[in-house]
Amino acid sequence: MQVSEADRAKKVKSILVTLPKPENEKSPYFALAQKYNLKLDFRAFIHVEGVPARDVRKEQRVNLADFTAVIFTSRNAADHFFRVCEEMRYEVPADMKYFCLSETIALYLQKYIQYRKRKIFFGKQTAKDLADVLKKHAKEKFLYPCSDVANEETFNWLKDNGYNVTPAVLFRTVVSDLSDLKDVFYDIIVFFSPSSVQSLFENFPDFKQNNTRLAAFGSTTHQAILDRGLILDIAAPTPEAPSMTMAVEQYIKMVNK
Repeated sequence: MQVSEADRAKKVKSILVTLPKPENEKSPYFALAQKYNLKLDFRAFIHVEGVPARDVRKEQRVNLADFTAVIFTSRNAADHFFRVCEEMRYEVPADMKYFCLSETIALYLQKYIQYRKRKIFFGKQTAKDLADVLKKHAKEKFLYPCSDVANEETFNWLKDNGYNVTPAVLFRTVVSDLSDLKDVFYDIIVFFSPSSVQSLFENFPDFKQNNTRLAAFGSTTHQAILDRGLILDIAAPTPEAPSMTMAVEQYIKMVNK
């Protein structure tokens, strides 16, 4: 039976964001909750676990000394690269080059290295943003630290453009135990990855959407929700709502009249 948007447009009083609670109280989600007097909870539906250095060396046959550059797609990738380096007792050379998908990731490297004394390059959000600078370093041997559910689009783009890039699975995405949420219901649940949608069903195989509105960021997350036969009520990014919080706020303005 088809359900109209009007039938689902019920007032929003509570939101569950499927991410860890931000350490910074300046998160736009807190401002959103305060503005509309909402109950707001954060809960990571997935988490990452590091792959031991011995497995990286023996099973994946990755020798860190073979590489002259590293491509970081996330802060997790940076964390586990330097963790594996430490476990292998490998001292990263001072002339190692770092290519980061965003400035946020690049600045995060200050946690591990002296930022100003290293060769660090960053784009706006994708590998394509780094196209010009990568061309200048086309002869480098790139290490691509990733998880077991890596973003294949980035890796494939690098391979398709002829770069000598080797993936190294340094961490795994693991479904979190959500059993304590069994009898807890929210008006909106916000998803950011297909893995989080998978986690929902691994924890609650009989999940019924009913009046819960689902919000999702990114096309692959949108599709993961639709593939489960669920209704995607709030999609981002869009030209009108480039961020998830903006999309959620636009929806709340519409239904909380």
